[in-house]
Amino acid sequence: MTHDLPAGPLLNADLAPTPPERRTWTMWHIASLWVGMSVCIPSYMLSAGMIQAGLSWRMALLAVLLGNLIVWIPLVINAHPGTKYGIPFPVYARASFGTRGAHVPAVLRAVVACGWFGIQTWVGGLAIHALLGTLWPAWNGLGGGAAFMGHTTPEYLAFLIFWAVNVYFVYAGTDGIKWLETLSAPLLIGAGLALLWWAASAVGGFGALLRQADGLSAGGSGAGSAFLPWVTAMVGYWATLSLNISDFTRYARSQRDQTAGQALGLLTTMPLFAFIGIAVTSATVIVYGQAIWNPVELVARLTREQGSAWVGIVSMVVIAVATLTTNIAANIVSPAFTLANLAPRRITFRTGGMIAAVAGLLIFPWKLLDVYQGWLLSYSGLLGAVGGVILADYLLVRRGRLDVRGLYDEHGPYRYANGVNPRALAALAAGVAVALLGLLSPSLKFLFDGAWFSATLVSFATYGALMRPAAEANFTPAIPEIR
Repeated sequence: MTHDLPAGPLLNADLAPTPPERRTWTMWHIASLWVGMSVCIPSYMLSAGMIQAGLSWRMALLAVLLGNLIVWIPLVINAHPGTKYGIPFPVYARASFGTRGAHVPAVLRAVVACGWFGIQTWVGGLAIHALLGTLWPAWNGLGGGAAFMGHTTPEYLAFLIFWAVNVYFVYAGTDGIKWLETLSAPLLIGAGLALLWWAASAVGGFGALLRQADGLSAGGSGAGSAFLPWVTAMVGYWATLSLNISDFTRYARSQRDQTAGQALGLLTTMPLFAFIGIAVTSATVIVYGQAIWNPVELVARLTREQGSAWVGIVSMVVIAVATLTTNIAANIVSPAFTLANLAPRRITFRTGGMIAAVAGLLIFPWKLLDVYQGWLLSYSGLLGAVGGVILADYLLVRRGRLDVRGLYDEHGPYRYANGVNPRALAALAAGVAVALLGLLSPSLKFLFDGAWFSATLVSFATYGALMRPAAEANFTPAIPEIR
């Protein structure tokens, strides 16, 4: 069915509920989306920081699996209204924060996405740089070796080339993202398994790999205390997507497709590629006498030693595709819809995507990359507070029922106080404040180490208490699903 939506400043074609004929994403499409987002260089290198912090490789894998299992729960819940009503995240957030207040969580999510877009584009540009250097050795000499902020002209040119490829898919829209993710998923899985096979073959089997992996960790008494922060960081890795997952599940055929697809794609791929990173790095210790965590560096070395340009070409293309699939889905869709929501009459999805892409250029991602692991932990707490509000609203107050027409009506049931729900902002602030208390005293450090958990629980409970009268009244009428 379709809804008789009110004409006004809260609606454009990109923000309107997805019509039934466009709800074509199956379980495989959703799973492929997660494979494409999970297979990237940061995922491959996730365990590096954990092991260097003192965790064993087994504890590192457990942190990856546990973090993803935890974040899968809000992913499925926040995906539900997308599939049920066909609405994107900025519209979904209007129910809890208000028709104007929804800009707060949407912009918070979009800012983080722009940062990640820049980081991933820079990483993909490094792969392009290595590929062009393999095909055309003179490439590395462009600019005469001059450096700016620690990087050369060819590196910046490769960054711009990869940025332009990303922009192409922004213009292709969500249908282009769908086929990109679906076609690339088998390629990415196959490439990962091929790298794992190389590692096992190079050292004489998996047994040797695992024995060497035991020696990667520095160990120490701080290993146990590092586990919670890294689980939090893993939750924070997808905390952004757990908010705006409805941007994708609005195209899903059913709740079963989105639930099973997310479990199939996320809960298997992330641990697998974290393990591949550990196994391959263990092999580099045996083969080269040093741990090489960066796959771009490893592929470049293999290419030089084997004297085969094709090894480097194929590998760098795979790395570039892996980075592209992650970047487009995880980091450009959210700010595109967010910016469209800020000014629906003037900004479309494509225009919003272009603005986000330009922002990714201007943040100097090669500098941000140096601190991204600490950034993961910090912003996860903030986004946990946003998630707590949205989850409490949908589960406790609305009980899974939204007035779709009201979400697009500036004078409707989600107007609150001039379009802003002050209770949502208060609950958000409470969650953030509790997480930040962990910075004030060693005895409260666990609050910041587990920032996502503390912020989510506090904002969830606070919002539920503040909105209790509305929850008891259950004032939102039941609206049929879009079918």
